[in-house]
Order: sequence, then C-alpha cells, then structure tokens
Amino acid sequence: MKIRSIGLHYAEGVLNWLHSKLTEKQFLLLSSALVGVTAGIAAVVLKAFVFFIRHYVVEQNIFTTGFKYLYLLLPLFGIALTVIIIRRFFKGKLERGSSSILFAIAKKASFLPFSQMYSHLVTSAVTVGFGGSAGLESPIVSTGSAIGSNYAGTYKLNYKDRTLLLACGAAGGIAGAFNAPIAGVLFSLEVLLVGINITAFIPLLIASASGALISKIVLRENILLSFSLKQPFDYHNVLFYILLGVLSGFLSLYYVNCFDKTEFIFSKRIRRPLVRLIIGGCLLGLLIAMFPSLFGEGYESIKDLSNNSIALLFKDSIFENYINSKWKVFFFITGAMLLKTIATGLTLGSGGNGGNFAPTLFVGAYLGFAFSYLLKLLGFEDIPVSNFTIVAMSGVLAGVFHAPLTGIFLIAEITGGYELMIPLMLVSASSYALVKSFHPDSLDVKRLKKMGAYISEDKDKSILGKIEVEGMIEKNFTTVELDAKLRTIVEIIKHSPRNVFPVVNRHNRLLGIIQLDSIREEMFNQELYDKVIAKELMRKIEAKIEIKKDDIFSIMKKFDESGQWNLPVVDDDKYIGFLSKSTILTKYRAELLNSY
Repeated sequence: MKIRSIGLHYAEGVLNWLHSKLTEKQFLLLSSALVGVTAGIAAVVLKAFVFFIRHYVVEQNIFTTGFKYLYLLLPLFGIALTVIIIRRFFKGKLERGSSSILFAIAKKASFLPFSQMYSHLVTSAVTVGFGGSAGLESPIVSTGSAIGSNYAGTYKLNYKDRTLLLACGAAGGIAGAFNAPIAGVLFSLEVLLVGINITAFIPLLIASASGALISKIVLRENILLSFSLKQPFDYHNVLFYILLGVLSGFLSLYYVNCFDKTEFIFSKRIRRPLVRLIIGGCLLGLLIAMFPSLFGEGYESIKDLSNNSIALLFKDSIFENYINSKWKVFFFITGAMLLKTIATGLTLGSGGNGGNFAPTLFVGAYLGFAFSYLLKLLGFEDIPVSNFTIVAMSGVLAGVFHAPLTGIFLIAEITGGYELMIPLMLVSASSYALVKSFHPDSLDVKRLKKMGAYISEDKDKSILGKIEVEGMIEKNFTTVELDAKLRTIVEIIKHSPRNVFPVVNRHNRLLGIIQLDSIREEMFNQELYDKVIAKELMRKIEAKIEIKKDDIFSIMKKFDESGQWNLPVVDDDKYIGFLSKSTILTKYRAELLNSY
C-alpha cells in the first residue's frame, strides 16, 4: 500500500512538472491520452468483472447443479446487492445515464463527483453480472466522464478543456468496451458535445484510440461483441433495408416510451424500496423464465442470432418445445425483442444500475432477425439473415440515442470492415429521420430538460440553458401592504432606490405592483395621503415568473411578450423578489465569451 502511495505521488509530481513545462495545447493532448487509457482500463475491468461473475460464480455454481432454475432469482439478488451498496457506501445517491453527464456540462461547469469514477463500476457489475437485463456501456461512459472531469479539476483546467476531457473519458470508455475507436469519438460528439469546433477532434481521437488499444491488448474476443460477415451486400435488397430502417424507427419510439414508463412506474409510483425491489426482481425472473436471453446484457444471444443458432435461445425456456415450428420461432424472437425493453425498465426501476446501450443493440438484432426470418417464411429465400441482424442494430441505436453516425461506425467496426456501409447508412438514416419527426429530443435530452437544463446544437440556446436564475433574483425591493395609505407609500419611496414596489397581503402573496411613474400626481397631492390606499394605486401584474415552473426559455419569452425589463418572482404565489432581463443578458454575454 505504501509503495502504491509513493508511486501515485511520484506520478502526480511528474504530471505537475509537465503541466508547468508544456504549453496548454501540449498538456491537453497528453491529458487526453492519459484519460483515454484510464477510461479504457476502467472498461476492461468492468467487462472482466462481469465476465468473472457470470462464468465463474453463476454458471459453474448454478447451471452445473440440480437447482439450475435458481438462476431466475439471481437478478433479484444482484439488484438487492446493488441497492445495499448504493445505500451503504454512496449515501443512497447514484446519478445514472447520460442525462446526468449532460446536466453536469450544462449546470455544474462539467464537474462530476469523485466517487463516480468507481461507483458505477461496482454497482453495474453486480447488477448485470447476476443477470440484470441492462447494459454496461452507460456506466462505462459515466465512469470515463468522471475520470476526465476529475483529472481536469486536479490541474485547474478551464470549463472548455474540462468539458473536452470529460468527453475524452466517455470516448475512451466506449472505445474500450467495443474495441471501436471511431464509434467512441462519434458517441462523444453526437451525445455529449454540441457546438464543437475542429480543434476538439484531436484530443478525442487520441483518447478513443488509447481506450481501444487497452481493450485490444487485454480483452479476449469472447468478451467483446464482434462479428464476422458471412454474406456480401446485395443491392437487390435495398428496398428491404429501407423498410427495415422504418421498422427500426418505430421500434425505437416503442423502446423509448415503454422503457420510460416502466422505469417511472417502479422508481416513482412504488414508493417503498423493498416492495419495488421484490416486485421488479420477481417480474424480471418471470420474463427470463420465458426468454432466457433477457438474462444479463444479451450479447451472447446476439451472436447466436447472427450465426442462426436459434436452438440456443430456447434452452431452459418454458417455450423450449416450440422450436420445431417456424412460426412459433418467429413469435418467440419477436416476444423477446418487445419484452427486453420492459426487462431493462424493471432492472433499473427496481434499483439496479446499468444502461440502454446494450439493450438497444439487443432489440435491434432481434428486429433484424425477425424481419429477415419473416421474409424467408413468405418465400424470399435469398435474404441474408445475418446481415439484417447486424444492420438493424445500428438503426435502433440511431433512433434511441439520436446518434446515427455512432450506430453506423460502431457496427462497421465490430464487424471488422465496411462491406455493409450502404445498408448501415440506409437503415440508420431512415430510423433517425422517422424518430426525429416524432421525438425531436432523445431520451437523455428529454430527461435533461425535466432537470431544468438544456443542451442544443444551437450554441446560443445551449449557453442560455446553462444560466441559473435563482442566484440573480434581486430582493432589495420594498414591499407595500395592500391597505397601506399613500402617506406610508410616500415614506417608503423616499428611502428606496427602486421605482417599483410589490404589493402583498399579510401572507406575503403578491397581488400587484406600484410603479413610481404612475403615481407622481397622487404623490404631490397631500389631500390624498390619508384617503388613497395601495389597493387603489397598484397595477395588475402583466407577467410573473414562477421559480419552480419556469425555465430560462419561458422566462425570456415572458420578458419579450410583456415588454418589461423587471418581472416579479413568486413561489406558489408568494413574493420572492424581482428578476432583471439586463442581468440575464449580462450573464449570457459572459458565458458566451468563456465558451471561446
């Protein structure tokens, strides 16, 4: 332990020395490589950990005994263990998904908690290793992003470089998980970064290549998702590929809506954690009893599909005797495809940790197989089932994550070539275009907006979305009681630097405002001092800002529509203060300058 501490101290000393000697750009390139390598190592550790649990703890101790159906309870055990770990070691808090990373970029200056560098590795390994129906890529992205963020924080890098290293960590993690460096770069660009300029590509490329190199050196092929193409692309099937793209788009919409509702019901509607855990774990076990491929990530079953090894999918299923009927095989595959979404929602909603990346690839592969299998049943004998299985993964990935380039190049890289580039482009583009027309925002961006943040390809909107208005509320406006006489109001005006005065009742509820310019005549008529009260002088409120409901965009819209430069702020109709449009614009200009 002492040797390890000395080694870390020495490495930190070397980096500090390099930081002082290298230029800012040179140190950023070095940092991107180090972050990429570390994220790649994290991906390798997580993949190897899950492989160890699955093959040496689960399979050799459950499936080789006479009690093999006990494995149906393993997901419940894994999720329960995850919940215990989160409560015991992470104070019950674990930010899941890319939306939390986007929120950190938009609202927290790209700072991520130190614990996030290891919390996702442990919890997701336990959840997925024991059969939770989720993926490891989202935890890997969270881990890599936290590594990049905390590294940048250690060396006091600015927001722009910190965000870039955060994205480098995500790129290195994805590249390490799939041995797919191009996909790692494109994922960071499409999902995490907006308004990026060309100078960011080099650090991302270095980080992604570093992560993929670690994966290439350490991980065995049976742990990675990889395929070998068996049939070349045939242009006669172009129309079928386009139709597959459309189906991928509709399936993506189903996936997003179904997953969101399932997770919401379990995580929000069922308030007692123990009840949520038991119901979710038991339902997940029931689904796995029907469709064993829902156990864990499901990558092995994707390989079985691409190799047309259908019998392996029926093994240990209650539908095992239906394999002799081709139509029953079709419905079995379709059922597993549709229920994977619910299984993932149950896993995460009941307390497990994981992501949607692997389930999305699973659903895509099953769609491609089911579609091509159906075409063969209808008499189209020359349909390449394996190619359709592989290509459909890019379509659903593009639709769910709004990341068509990631889908295209990920599948191209894991198949070891670009033979299917044309169908990959057709399927991904068709799916993405259809989904975009129904859901302009991806699932992560939708959740980000619910959290009160906003990231867009429009740089102006992204910068505006980062502004926190709570700290800009001005509270030095003197309130006036509803029945206050003009004499009292005049005294208040004498000692106030403001020309606007909120009128409230005894419960501090905002009822109107008095503007100095509108009562000048009454102020100089002393005969009215004891005759006129605030209720007669106040004006109706044209617009007010509800601090719990309005985001920055609705606030700016209220400023524009009312033509006012100061608007009152309320919380459940109780007066808080005023918000100034000029203050927001000043903050916006400062953020704009810092973004360059």
